[in-house]
Amino acid sequence: MTSAVSATAAARVDPRTRTQIVAAVLLGLFLAALDQTVVGTALPRIVTDLHGNDIYTWAFTAYILTATISGPIYGKLSDLFGRRPVLLFAVSVFLLGSLLSGLSQEMWQFVAFRAVQGLGAGALFPVALAVIGDMFDASERGKYQGLVGAVFGLSSVIGPAIGGVITDTVGWHWVFFVNLPLGAIVFAVIWRALPTFRPVGARPKIDYLGASVLAGALVPFLVGLTNKQSGSWSDPAVGGLIVLGLAIGAIFVWVESRTSEPIVPLGLFRNRSFTISVIAMFAASMAFFAPVAFLPRWFQVVEGSSATQSGYQILALLGGLIVSAMASGQIVARTGRYKLLALGAGILLGTGLFLLTNLRADTPLPVLWAWMFVTGLGVGPMFSIFTLVVQGAVAPQQIGTATSSLTLFQQLGGSVGLAIAGTVFGSRLVEELPKELSSSVPPQVAAGFAGSGNAAIGQLTGVGDLGQAILAAAPVAARAQLEPFIPAIVGAIHRAFSIATASTFTFGIVAAAVVILVVAFLREAPAPAAIKDETLAA
Repeated sequence: MTSAVSATAAARVDPRTRTQIVAAVLLGLFLAALDQTVVGTALPRIVTDLHGNDIYTWAFTAYILTATISGPIYGKLSDLFGRRPVLLFAVSVFLLGSLLSGLSQEMWQFVAFRAVQGLGAGALFPVALAVIGDMFDASERGKYQGLVGAVFGLSSVIGPAIGGVITDTVGWHWVFFVNLPLGAIVFAVIWRALPTFRPVGARPKIDYLGASVLAGALVPFLVGLTNKQSGSWSDPAVGGLIVLGLAIGAIFVWVESRTSEPIVPLGLFRNRSFTISVIAMFAASMAFFAPVAFLPRWFQVVEGSSATQSGYQILALLGGLIVSAMASGQIVARTGRYKLLALGAGILLGTGLFLLTNLRADTPLPVLWAWMFVTGLGVGPMFSIFTLVVQGAVAPQQIGTATSSLTLFQQLGGSVGLAIAGTVFGSRLVEELPKELSSSVPPQVAAGFAGSGNAAIGQLTGVGDLGQAILAAAPVAARAQLEPFIPAIVGAIHRAFSIATASTFTFGIVAAAVVILVVAFLREAPAPAAIKDETLAA
């Protein structure tokens, strides 16, 4: 009851204050989402300065782990104690982690402080979305959730470019220090403008056991997926950890079914709209993160773009995403209809990914940009529509919990998608490289590369002057004989790399088909205007 009253009271906040709150929430979301991607282009410099190449992947893993694990817990706490104290705590933790990350002197410190950052970001994702759900009724949420979708897409696409620019100009430390003034604005607005609601009645119960078991399930599962980048599914550090995480996840389901205030109420999954939205968001995230992760690398390796330039090259994907996210929010806000929009988005996403599977080394850039734009058009509505569906399908006192659960599956979908895409890319590259080399250079030259192993193949697909790197790695006595074949070798590597990159989008088509299939079973709720009429009649 308290949350329902809170939501009603929040909707009465004056329009100017609500605009300030939404702007602060979107800025906080942008900072949290940006820190998942901005580190990518700064990390080579960070690893060099802090001498941490052996644990560099944990710069990502530590952030994602704590953000993913804490998200559902924060969502539940915000339902029990209100959004304001949870958001203020999360912003404070995020800023502390940002400050300490920028001050890091050793790699283990950097990893630990990235985990602190993620602990703050874990609330900024779901609780900020819940604030919008509280502040606006169903007829208004659409246009604001469309802005949220645009923010998520913007952070995913421009993060690498921002990281490259800051690192190349003022230094990697400022990748984190820049969060401080912006985060301070978010904190100040939330402190001053977001209404304070205190629970009444019985003292809320916190599901400490459920939170612990959830963390115990997600840690090995996400670490196993991260380790897949350098191992096979059969490795204990990959498949073993994933299986362990799934087993503990089963225990989590058992625990949650027997507690009065579960972190993730299993009853939510009896709600058809909630379940369909979770499945669709999981699948859409699987499909989306492959182009975000692999297209910038293609631009750097095949096109020779710098890290900063590769960020600009995927602006076509960003453009499609922003246009469709904002347009879909407006359409839902005006019509109250979303099922056909979600189906159309799934079809566009699958079409865009199908077009991207035709990527080759000689694909004209304008053609590639068009394919990326279509893909972005399909992705944009996903980030707004399913949040709207979930928030409209549950009781007001469950908005925070339901939104955080949706965010959890969105992040898990991205992690699973990247692991699968990495596997597809690696296996297809190993398969295609000998074929391309054998058709371009004499057999004795191709044989030298074919037997070089996966590690050496990985070095052959790095950024920079690939021809010079190949010559430098060759024995001094063989360089004169090898040099005439360098252009053909580089061309073969680029062709194989392009085919492998294109292959990563194939499973995304299947994921888009899953979105279309489950959305077909979605029962569209009455339009907001109809809901208001029914309420007045009652």
